[in-house]
Amino acid sequence: MHEPKGRYLSPTGPRGFIGDLVHFAHKIPSAPVSRAFDVSALAGPRAAHPMRPSWSCLFMKAYALVGAEHSPLRRSYLEFPWPRIYEHPWMNCAVAIERQYDGEDGVFVGLFRAPERQSLVQLQGALLEYKNRPLEEVGFFRQALRFSRVPRPVRRFLWWSTLNISGFKRCKRFGTFGLSSYGALGAEQIHPISPLTTTLTFGPIDPQAGRVMVKLIYDHRVLDGAFVARRLRDIEDVLNGAILKELLEDPVEAPLAAAPEALWRPHLTAANAAARASRPD
Repeated sequence: MHEPKGRYLSPTGPRGFIGDLVHFAHKIPSAPVSRAFDVSALAGPRAAHPMRPSWSCLFMKAYALVGAEHSPLRRSYLEFPWPRIYEHPWMNCAVAIERQYDGEDGVFVGLFRAPERQSLVQLQGALLEYKNRPLEEVGFFRQALRFSRVPRPVRRFLWWSTLNISGFKRCKRFGTFGLSSYGALGAEQIHPISPLTTTLTFGPIDPQAGRVMVKLIYDHRVLDGAFVARRLRDIEDVLNGAILKELLEDPVEAPLAAAPEALWRPHLTAANAAARASRPD
């Protein structure tokens, strides 16, 4: 029987970006630390909040607040021209976001600068922008797509130089920590890889018990396991402290008016409101 031939596809766009990310992530001696969190106290206030912020925003801000208090979480390992550690003045979070590109699902990265200095409303508004705005209208996505068309040797050199020469440029362009989760899909990542110093991930949240497994994957050249384990405990404390307080104290109508128009304006349609109400995460 005649065997039909398949086709070859060029790994451009999101596939090219992920290929570069994985290439450099494999060079990091990373290790995971996990802890079971009790987030049951946040479920009700989160559901009642007018913007119903996603769990990713809650975890992002909680970790950023912990990083603001513990400077090692803001450090990065640089290799050139000599091995050294750079410490950034604030946290920048790189969030993995799934979007459609050329008819296929692809992973893009949205950058959130200083989440510890932003409200949950601002973070949720920015996340909705990253998820819903056309790809060509999001500067960070547009740049990633354009960059994926550059020849691979040039891309790899630019990735390497950004990750290893200037600590400031590294944290500005790639972030100080990553956030990725399949919890809303009922799945849990075992050991996500990243070229960043730490990556935070969490699994499905038990709707009855309010328990969730949270992991922090860290670069062992910068941090040690015992330190990371203590910071996981701190993240849980912040979630049930400062984050819960913000959810409870946000007035019912004021958040949308207080947030910058660019963050909330595209998401006030009935269709988006209905989609948000039905969203599991």
